[in-house]
Amino acid sequence: QEFVTVLVRDPRTQKEDSWHSYIDYEIFIHTNSMCFTRKTSCVRRRFREFVWLRQRLQSNAVLIQLPELPSKTPFFNMNNPHHVDHRRQGLQEFLEKILQDALLLSDSRLHLFLQTQLSPEDMEACVSGQTKYSVADAIHKFASLNRRFPIEEEERKKGKNDADSDSESSSSRLRASDDSIACGCKASPASEES
Repeated sequence: QEFVTVLVRDPRTQKEDSWHSYIDYEIFIHTNSMCFTRKTSCVRRRFREFVWLRQRLQSNAVLIQLPELPSKTPFFNMNNPHHVDHRRQGLQEFLEKILQDALLLSDSRLHLFLQTQLSPEDMEACVSGQTKYSVADAIHKFASLNRRFPIEEEERKKGKNDADSDSESSSSRLRASDDSIACGCKASPASEES
């Protein structure tokens, strides 16, 4: 039996500049579905990226009524834990419903959104063939750059001397056991979008 587990969790405040901040959320995917390139993945996304995703999915699947996102209210207070958790729950429910639809699961934008940290502009470029990398390449590259396995954590803790003598790249180890452990996301730089 195929399954897709999605968790939207760990809201964090990110500073864009001295005046503007936003909250992003960790999206964790664990699946055995053949639709997914990676069986586990973890990315951080902000609300406006969810809005973009919904718009793109709707434009590509006009006959499907997509679930709504939590409403964007002018009174949303990112310092209010209730507001933040209410939005987090709404984003999770949105993704859970999206991932139950086979037609939506065939959209490459959805996979790039869930399994890479590409900006919406870069996702569009990738899907339309304007990049040197494919959707699968982007997903594998993101995974190899951002996932840490216990053996790599231990090597990093040993110190720079040991790391300098170890010439094997983390990506070669990654391919051997890429789906064995859930990842821990770190906050991504605010270069995702302007």
